[in-house]
This record gives sequence, structure tokens and C-alpha cells, in this order.
Amino acid sequence: MSAHTKRFEMTIRTLIACTVVGATTPAAHAQNDGDAPRVFSPGVISSSAAEQSPAFSPDGNTVYFARRNIVQSAIMVSHRKENTWSAPTIAAFSGIWRDIEPTMAPDGSYLVFASNRPQNGGGPIDGSWGGKAYPGRGGNLWKVERTLGGWSDAVRLPDTINGTTSTFSPSIAADGSIYFMRAESSGKFRLYYSKYSEGSYKQPVALPFSDGASDDSDPTVAPDESLIVYGSDRDHVGHNDLFIVFRRGGTWGKPMNLGTGINGEGGANNDTEARLGADHTTLYFSNSTVMPVRFPRSREQALRDSDRMLAWDNGSQNIWYVSLKKWLDTKAPDIPGAPSRP
Repeated sequence: MSAHTKRFEMTIRTLIACTVVGATTPAAHAQNDGDAPRVFSPGVISSSAAEQSPAFSPDGNTVYFARRNIVQSAIMVSHRKENTWSAPTIAAFSGIWRDIEPTMAPDGSYLVFASNRPQNGGGPIDGSWGGKAYPGRGGNLWKVERTLGGWSDAVRLPDTINGTTSTFSPSIAADGSIYFMRAESSGKFRLYYSKYSEGSYKQPVALPFSDGASDDSDPTVAPDESLIVYGSDRDHVGHNDLFIVFRRGGTWGKPMNLGTGINGEGGANNDTEARLGADHTTLYFSNSTVMPVRFPRSREQALRDSDRMLAWDNGSQNIWYVSLKKWLDTKAPDIPGAPSRP
């Protein structure tokens, strides 16, 4: 490990360490078959920082995810053993650049993520979306392959995929095809798909339900490409909800809002970074945990609130999970117009 990497690791641990009293023996993640989303591993994976984009190994016992603050982001890894998730550490291929949004190939053989790292040396790449420039916060998609010794060096995906410096949020189908988002000239994000065939990625095409009228982001595709969950402000401009789209007979259907049970009331919350779990029926996403503060407050309350800033539920983004089974069940009477399984 280089001195640069060691310094970065010390900094990120200081800024975004998980410090929750009583979280030394956290409960492991269990399938949530109820309607209400639950926080994923509070105090260990969901911490006082912001966490996003969990990417699970095929057996579900290893998870890679992004942990960040306003300036830094690294991809972390945690392992489950005897129903307990280990304290996350920085993944071997991350820690120097602003790495976000990991996604695992369904067979676990490689991982793709977004990063601001440059292609051929130099400083971080810049991004642009929403009518604003984001110096040093651009994104291209990079790939690491699993080897006998761990992970390979990161390799940038070809220009076919990385057509702009604002390309983010990959998701991989079983045949290697890739779904992702990138910023259009309008400043809005749009969802794209690139077929992987004969060892190369074909020219990306925009998904038909992402027509550029809304800001669409963070697609997660089932391995068999039978469904996608993604974020969009199509119902609430300026606030993301999560939508599900089914594909039947090779044709994508109409996006359906996952409802207030997941998205919250009235678009008040921003639900982002949708991901499917290893079972392909559990949905993971990021949202903030509300930290109520009442004013005026006493000195004692101010001290308690200060301690809360270090807790996992301090108002930062955490990873949540919820079952999608009722959306996949053809006998789901409580969802009007629920489609049949593709």
C-alpha cells in the first residue's frame, strides 16, 4: 500500500467512521418480506457517513458499497460470517480516487464501478450535469476482474461506453450487457443500454422509457433482463422516486412508481442508487434517516444532539432494503395492474 493510499485511508476513517454505541454485535441482514423498508446493518455498514450502492457476491456473503462524504468516496467491502457483517474496509482497488457505485457481475467474476480517475494520468476528470460544472467529480466506468490473488488492476471500459465524463451507475446483465446513466446536453440524466456480444460492447441506445423528459438515474437490472428498478423525478420534479419496469416479449413496459411505502409521502425524500440483492428479489436503495431537532433546545439537548451526529441515524444517507416479492407475484391483489411475470 502506497503512502498516499495510507494517508487517504486514515482520513476517510476519521471523517466517516462508524461510531455507534452498542453496535459491537450488529444484527445480520435478513430477508424483509414486509412492506416497510429496513436499514441494512445499522451501525456497521449503514454508518454516520453516507452509504450507497451495495453490490453482493453471488452467495450474498460479501458486499461492496460506496461510503462517502461531500468530498471523498471509497468503495468498501464487508463479509458476513455467522450472521454478522464485519467492519468494512477499503476495497483493494479503491482508496485513491473518488470511486462510487459498484456493481457485481451476476456470476461474481468481475465488478464495474464509476470513478473520477483519469484515463492516462493527470488529475481527476470533471463532470457536468444539471446545468452546472462539477470539477473533479466526473465519472467513467471501470472494471476489475476477480483473480486467484484478489482483484486485477482497474481497466477503463471503452469509449463506446464512456462517451462522456458524466457516465455513472452501471448494472450488469447475465450476458455481460451493461446498463448505465449519463448526462445529456440538456443536463438531465438518461438511462442507456449496451449489448455485449462477441467480446465487445455495442453502441449504447437509450432505454425507451427514459426519453429525456425527466431526470432518470441509477438503473439496476435483473440478470435475465426481465425488470429494471431505477430512480426518476418524473412524478415529483426535483425529488427522486423509485420505479419498476418489466420486460415481456423483448419489450419494456411502462414505469410504475413503487409507492409511498418505499418512496415516502409526496416525493419528500430522494430515493437513489437502486440495487438488487443476491436473491434478485430484495431491493436495496439509499435514503436519509430523519434526525429530528427541536428549537429552542437546552444545553443538555445540544450535547445529546452533538453525540447523535456520530450515530448511524444522524440524517445522512443509509442503505435500506425491502422485498419486491409482491411486485413479482402474479397474485398481488394489492397492486392494481401488477404485471405478470415476464
